[in-house]
Amino acid sequence: MVQAIINVNDRTNQVLNIVKAKYNLKDKSEAINVMAQKYEENVLEPELRPEYIKKAQKIMKEKAIPIGSLKDFVKRYEK
Repeated sequence: MVQAIINVNDRTNQVLNIVKAKYNLKDKSEAINVMAQKYEENVLEPELRPEYIKKAQKIMKEKAIPIGSLKDFVKRYEK
């Protein structure tokens, strides 16, 4: 485990308190860990997650819809 002394602004402190309360955590260190985990799941290369790969493979197997020209596309999808 790494220990660090950090400076956070008031808004960040409020967010840490909210995360701490929401997940019933003991301290702000745990809140930071939860935030880092959520960030990793949602932002850092989500396209490499196994469920994303399965979804992409399923989409790639689907038959393409021919749309023809740009006019055909607009006619089909414009509402």
